[in-house]
Amino acid sequence: MKKRVLSGIQPSGKLHLGNYLGAIKQHLAAQALPDWDRYYFIASYHALTTSPEREVLRELSLEVARSYLALGLDPEKSVLFLQNDVPEVTELAWVLTCLAPMGLLQRATSYKDKIARGLAPNHGLFAYPVLQAADILVYDSHVVPVGSDQKQHLEICRDLATKFNQTYGETLVVPEAQIKEEVAVVPGIDGQKMSKSYKNTIDLFASKKQLKKQVMAIVTDTKTLEEPKDPDTCNVVTLYKLFATAEETAEMEAAYRAGNYGYGHAKLALLEKLNHALEPHREKYQYYLKHEDEVIDILRRGGKTARAKATEVMARVRDRVGLV
Repeated sequence: MKKRVLSGIQPSGKLHLGNYLGAIKQHLAAQALPDWDRYYFIASYHALTTSPEREVLRELSLEVARSYLALGLDPEKSVLFLQNDVPEVTELAWVLTCLAPMGLLQRATSYKDKIARGLAPNHGLFAYPVLQAADILVYDSHVVPVGSDQKQHLEICRDLATKFNQTYGETLVVPEAQIKEEVAVVPGIDGQKMSKSYKNTIDLFASKKQLKKQVMAIVTDTKTLEEPKDPDTCNVVTLYKLFATAEETAEMEAAYRAGNYGYGHAKLALLEKLNHALEPHREKYQYYLKHEDEVIDILRRGGKTARAKATEVMARVRDRVGLV
């Protein structure tokens, strides 16, 4: 039997380097694995927790889809779909909600973090981990690639799956998390984790002019050109390492320590690497921007495939629970 890898991304803005290096790159690499099914969904239900406008939600959902396709997702190898094309996920979420202890959800740090950042508290935000668990369990997912910040949510998912199985008998697959620690947290231009919420991102499909503006805005200390610098504490070097060879990184680090090498030099070197890496994808992105019907068709076909699996799982769940 094939195993299934699943992940989702919320349509909350244009995708950035943090999205790519922390998650999407792993998703694309999984396409080379034999004997695996790959399901990637656009988390439109999750996006409703911040009450986006209708047209904004629609556009950002398509933006995620065209970005994945531009970066190399192959619809013949991976299932790309909209969360809302599989209503079974909300049915399973309710079943799991009725098993979820309040204390388990109250300990979720992401809810507290979002409220601390000024998001209006609502039940959707509070119950987010339950819907996320349903996203995973409704497809019999075996492996879920996540950033380290989502590790707690995966543990909640595993707890809920285990509790369901203990209560009703073995029904749901208990998934494993796949965390790539070395790129799980990508620094933004201000040094914090790169995030749309912090407005500190480097966009994947920015024009060359926009990309240069973002790179040159990366925060550094005030050391002069002549002074030696510490590459281990510099955001520019941290980002450069993600695109450069080991030899190129060592050369930049040596230049930092020797002095007479400015942050402007390092930023231009990073910019060159980014342009080289992103240029082919920019062209594909422009193609899908002009062919929206093709993007929608891919999503619809993916939704049918995903829903067929979800229907199978929900039939088992209803039978176990006693829903006639």
